[in-house]
Amino acid sequence: MFGIVAQGILGPALDKTVGTLLYNVASRLKDPKHLSFLVAYIANKKIVTDLQLNAALEYVKSHPVAPIDAADFDRECGIGVTVTPEQIEEAVEMAINKHKAQLLSERYRFSMGLLMGEARSKLKWADGKIIKNEVDLQVLHLLGPKTEADLERKPKALKPRAAEPEKKGKAAVVENGEVYQETKSLMEQLRGEALKFHKPGENYKTEGYVVTPNTMNLLKRHLEITGGQVRTRFPPEPNGILHIGHAKAINFNFGFAKANGGICFLRYDDTNPEKEEEKYFTAIRDIVEWLGYTPHAVTHASDYFDQLYAWAVELIQRGHAYVCHQKVEEIKGHNPPPSPWRDRPVEESLLLFEDMRKGKFGEGEATLRMKLVMEDGKMDPVAYRIKYTPHHRSGDKWCIYPTYDYTHCLCDSLENISHSLCTKEFQARRSSYYWLCNALDVYCPVQWEYGRLNLLYTVVSKRKIIRLVEAGAVRDWDDPRLFTLTALRRRGFPPEAINNFCAKVGVTVAQCTMEPHMLEACVREVLNEQAPRAMAVLEPLRLTITNFPAPHQNLDVLVPNFPADETKGFHKVPFQPIVYIEQSDFREVPDKGYKRLAPGQPVGLRHTGYVIAVQNIIKDTSGRVQELNVTCTKSEATEKPKAFIHWVSDPLGCEVRQYERLFLHKNPEDPTEVPGGFLSDVNPNSLCVIEEALVDRSMREAKPFDKFQFERLGYFSVDPDSTNTKLVFNRTVTLKEDPGKV
Repeated sequence: MFGIVAQGILGPALDKTVGTLLYNVASRLKDPKHLSFLVAYIANKKIVTDLQLNAALEYVKSHPVAPIDAADFDRECGIGVTVTPEQIEEAVEMAINKHKAQLLSERYRFSMGLLMGEARSKLKWADGKIIKNEVDLQVLHLLGPKTEADLERKPKALKPRAAEPEKKGKAAVVENGEVYQETKSLMEQLRGEALKFHKPGENYKTEGYVVTPNTMNLLKRHLEITGGQVRTRFPPEPNGILHIGHAKAINFNFGFAKANGGICFLRYDDTNPEKEEEKYFTAIRDIVEWLGYTPHAVTHASDYFDQLYAWAVELIQRGHAYVCHQKVEEIKGHNPPPSPWRDRPVEESLLLFEDMRKGKFGEGEATLRMKLVMEDGKMDPVAYRIKYTPHHRSGDKWCIYPTYDYTHCLCDSLENISHSLCTKEFQARRSSYYWLCNALDVYCPVQWEYGRLNLLYTVVSKRKIIRLVEAGAVRDWDDPRLFTLTALRRRGFPPEAINNFCAKVGVTVAQCTMEPHMLEACVREVLNEQAPRAMAVLEPLRLTITNFPAPHQNLDVLVPNFPADETKGFHKVPFQPIVYIEQSDFREVPDKGYKRLAPGQPVGLRHTGYVIAVQNIIKDTSGRVQELNVTCTKSEATEKPKAFIHWVSDPLGCEVRQYERLFLHKNPEDPTEVPGGFLSDVNPNSLCVIEEALVDRSMREAKPFDKFQFERLGYFSVDPDSTNTKLVFNRTVTLKEDPGKV
């Protein structure tokens, strides 16, 4: 097309400059409606430089609605502006005179780009190559040819080494033998130009955005309402518990708004009353706030039911929707037959839609459908369907409910959302998003898609989690072996670790599937800073210290909460003649290389300043070791032992739950990997309950979700099942990653 226009003006011969400009405009112009306008300017040699073409492309992008104001276009793009050689010579001469002393001193080591930049600032439309040639010529005239001294490489000055910034105590994460550098924070990834998103009000600059004659007026009104503020929303369906994939969505929506000084709505997509329950509404908001975000406002799609209905009537009146009687089974699939009611009269559809609202049809007997073909080939998506189910908020007021395809973009419009962020699978609905807003002539936000976050060794679909609960494989939605966010919180995962994990994953467009050990590494990093140390014994072996230094009084040992930073305080642990150690910390006949307690091989008791040695072994009738009599010696009065072990004395009884992966295979839903289905892949050893574990008394006031590092054992969190008489702990993660899991 552009060749025909150009040849019509210039004839069959196009010079090289014109041809290059035409190629650039054809390859760079996204919206073809201004193509002939720009081609005419190039062919008539009004646009003659790349500089003018760049300005022209930016101008038409910023003025999407025809017609273009030619006078304003000419002024903004330098059309007709002639820069003479004398003007360039004068501008360069002024720049050189300004820096003459420094130029004479530094000669050819002076930054010539500074001279070019100053000359260019005075002559916006001058050709950069001509300016450079003039700079080179005048500098040569001033300094003469380069000497040998000019050609010598200047030795690099040794810069004084800057003091290392204060470390935050974050260890490098080592995965698969590679050290990963610290990731940019989520805020850094989401701030400003980092994502190349449009600025509020400049929706029309986004590729694929549909511009109508009224678009600019609607955007102007949008900016008047928002003041140019970034607005996003997190729109979950209140029919299940949020999972790890939602954590990325929450961080992306709330984080993008926060990073750019905007606001984010929590909007419940409550358009399916059959599956919605109060507990889900509450749990969703609770999790959002747990992750550290506060919604600007909590809204519901049902807040807008009256307006949505009024717009549906208007859509019919405009000829863009109709009432259809095809059954759900008929319109499912990729190539359903076209509706025989697609062209029914507007008045007839209006009456039938009113009958739908009044309850004159049964469920499935009628739907309201929109007249469009979606990107995935789906034709005429449903806008309203009949459901005789009371709504959680509106009760029996409605028996027709809008669908996602109808509701989503219109709620975004009503809330003046600037960036509608959703996962990649909704890309096929982008065209219908724009179509519906424009069909009703209302403000149209921009939809941006990002990749979903998935984890291996788990399932997250609501239906499959329900089947796991029904099969007794897990207790409920918050079973710590699941990757719902309520389950991760119960297991002891701190919200900061989940947010850090989302930052490490990054704001990717492609779908990403991650190993659980990467999330666990983020958990260790946070808990190492947050979880105070304590001592616990999971499989106790009783020791009696026969020469206890204070037989008739109780001793207290001060144990640092954080050994690496004793300014964070201490807690007291009773030290009495009877102590308990791990059964695995004693061997009657030690293996080669065994360094812990054995006959003839003493060990130190951590934090006490004492070394113990075996005096006598007490066994039951079956020959099993039941108790040890030991002696103790001050550390400074004996040789340093090969090992120091943890212990408890006068302890509290508790229950400890240790978790492993719920599934045996990476992809339990993949029939090629697990032919028997995901339920057949459940790990029978995913939960180990130790009912008679012991912890030191410093934890007697611990509350649900309090977190500790049990020395030498791992990170643990207090479970809500705890009572006043018995604490229950969940193992959050081990101290180090099991190499077999990586």
